[in-house]
Amino acid sequence: MRQRSLIAITAALAAGALTLTACGSRGGDKGSDSGKGGTTVIIGVDAPLTGDLSALGLGIKNSADLAAKTANKQKTVEGITFKVQALDDQAQPSSGQQNAVKFVADKNVLGVVGPLNSSVSESMQKVFDDAKLVQVSPANTGPSLSQGPDWRTKKVRQYKSYFRTATTDAIQGPFAAQYVYNDAKKKKVFVIDDKKTYGAGLAGTFTEEFKKLGGKVVGTEHIDPDTKDFSAVATKVKKSGADVVYYGGEYPQAGPLSKQIKAAGAKIPLVGGDGINDADFVKLAGPDSTGDLATSVGAPVEELDSAKQFVADYKTAGYKDEYSAYGGYSYDSAWAIIEAVKKVVEDNDGKLPSDARAKVTEAMQNVSFDGVTGKVSFDEFGDATNKQLTVYRVENGAFAPVKSGTFTG
Repeated sequence: MRQRSLIAITAALAAGALTLTACGSRGGDKGSDSGKGGTTVIIGVDAPLTGDLSALGLGIKNSADLAAKTANKQKTVEGITFKVQALDDQAQPSSGQQNAVKFVADKNVLGVVGPLNSSVSESMQKVFDDAKLVQVSPANTGPSLSQGPDWRTKKVRQYKSYFRTATTDAIQGPFAAQYVYNDAKKKKVFVIDDKKTYGAGLAGTFTEEFKKLGGKVVGTEHIDPDTKDFSAVATKVKKSGADVVYYGGEYPQAGPLSKQIKAAGAKIPLVGGDGINDADFVKLAGPDSTGDLATSVGAPVEELDSAKQFVADYKTAGYKDEYSAYGGYSYDSAWAIIEAVKKVVEDNDGKLPSDARAKVTEAMQNVSFDGVTGKVSFDEFGDATNKQLTVYRVENGAFAPVKSGTFTG
């Protein structure tokens, strides 16, 4: 993240990631009988399945479920049948922690997919790590989750059991800043966040890079994510003279915020991260949202040759909910767990060992495969090695991709 850093345009790869909970037999216990004398391994999924963010959460759950069904159909791991168990965290850290305890309490759970929110993940990580239960998130982007609170100056891996397929806000924020300043030619920004781990962190990395590039921050504000009345903030934005607004947070608040800013007379684009990249943002923001921007991890799944089978299979499976922004990542997150289980089983004469959880966590570090979203593998912090990002613009009532690339600082 140096001044005048360049965006290197690379091949469009999307990193699909999910956090999975795998349940399998331990020791001499054969676990759940699959009907053929085999072992059932449960892949746990934690996500917001109800509430404002359920559109994203249900896409995560369904995509992980599709991965499990595909592995069973292909007999990817001989003698193992995979099954998904999903728990609703309602995007609340306290609920996420309770779910983590539930997963840990089931001796057959060998891995967990999720959660969506970085703040929820913070409440789960130690619970999983103490139990040596692997966690793979398709959506967490807060850098501190993997690299520690002082990641800007000294990166230290926090938990050996934590992995993710989504790239971090250490890259996403600056990537957005470069696009806004260099491509969109916006020089004066008003920065707003929701005070949560994800939103505040993303706003912080965007601001740092935008200022390095020569941009001016003409105002900052924190909003209460439990309210939908942002008229006071909208008035401040109008008076500031900003030519763009950057919002760190999620679409349930970003949509109304964008709408109210325009209504206040500031006809300027609102820019956000992957947390606002959802069709519901456009519905909430209304017709004046045309021109609003969002960055998201990876490249558009619909444009990837590697994702064609996933898209077709998801449709055939008949899920009533869209796979949404993290579908590809979730499938790949679940598949990473499946690959780790496969390695452990193959190394133990075709069966799960008594210390299966620890072995699966250990195996995850070296998992590498060609996934829905491109090459899936993890670095020394458990972060995705795929650093691809995409800028989306609201056009004709929907987000459309305008530029894919990677940030090089």
